[in-house]
Amino acid sequence: MTIGVIPNQLISEMVKHGEILVSKELQKDQIQPASLDLRLGIKAYRIRASFLTGKLKTVSDRLTEFEMHKIDLSEGAVLEKGCVYLVPLMESLNLPQNISAVTNAKSSTGRLDLLTRTITDNGTEFDRIINGYSGPLYAEICPRSFSVLVRPGMRLNQIRFRIGNSVLSDQALRLLNEQSPLVTGTPVIHGGLGFSVDLTSSKNGIVGYRAKPHTGVIDLAKIGKYSPSDFWETLHTSKKQIILDPEAFYILVSRESVTIPPNYAAEMAPYLAMVGEFRVHYAGFFDPGFGWAEAAGRGSRGVLEVRCHDAPFVLEHGQVVGRLVYEKMLEPPTQLYGLESQSNYQGQGLKLSKHFSII
Repeated sequence: MTIGVIPNQLISEMVKHGEILVSKELQKDQIQPASLDLRLGIKAYRIRASFLTGKLKTVSDRLTEFEMHKIDLSEGAVLEKGCVYLVPLMESLNLPQNISAVTNAKSSTGRLDLLTRTITDNGTEFDRIINGYSGPLYAEICPRSFSVLVRPGMRLNQIRFRIGNSVLSDQALRLLNEQSPLVTGTPVIHGGLGFSVDLTSSKNGIVGYRAKPHTGVIDLAKIGKYSPSDFWETLHTSKKQIILDPEAFYILVSRESVTIPPNYAAEMAPYLAMVGEFRVHYAGFFDPGFGWAEAAGRGSRGVLEVRCHDAPFVLEHGQVVGRLVYEKMLEPPTQLYGLESQSNYQGQGLKLSKHFSII
């Protein structure tokens, strides 16, 4: 049986065949090399708590238990920091029995510390959609650092479709790295390709950013409009280390540049809970061609969204903080990241979300 991640040209076919249903016509750039951007619908529900439906209930069933009030998004509405919302999406699914899906937050969503997860009817896991699922999709949204203004059609998360399990074993990943280097420096391969944090100063002396606790609202439609200093504290260090504060949110950058060859896709995942009291927010699908088109395939660095838990923690330069899990594509995509597709984070280093002006 042929297995792999479904590429852009076959996602288009899924739409034509009614396996992906839309309440409003897809936008031209909504289909990415190995994923589909999902759009917010016209209403949101403020709910008391996050929930999963469970095998025997629908989202509508659970809303009768947890809904506090309904919000009309048509003219724009603020989702407040610390609150939990549920938004029906414009896309729904009618998958064949051999296709499953996984969802994840988009890069800009992660860099704003918007906890965004997808839930389905009869679902027992966030962001995981079973083979043959037929039904609506919902985004659960919890702004953790900043309140945000949203409107219908905005894209906070994305979905990737797959047939079977095409995740590369460590042995296969080592072989791929020998054929085409995936990372600068010596690769750390254990349950995926490990990457570490860079705490050496950039040209402006900044090693990272920490979200300020009391800020204004960010309108997600405004690109490059906000001053970073109104929302972020800059981080500097002469010791190649920083101390993470409990429940604070940080933007850092990987030490390594990574590459995703055209016939593969990757997903950012946690490293190990035992390495420290923090978590790299894995907002991240890495599309085929990421880093491939940059400087003749020498890679592009990954931006890390880090949240510390429970106790202050010393983070050291070069410490491994996450891993990339590689998967084989079902067939080569007809578009690659950084070539036909456009991205605000192409060739990135340490960089805030697209909503902020460049320092």
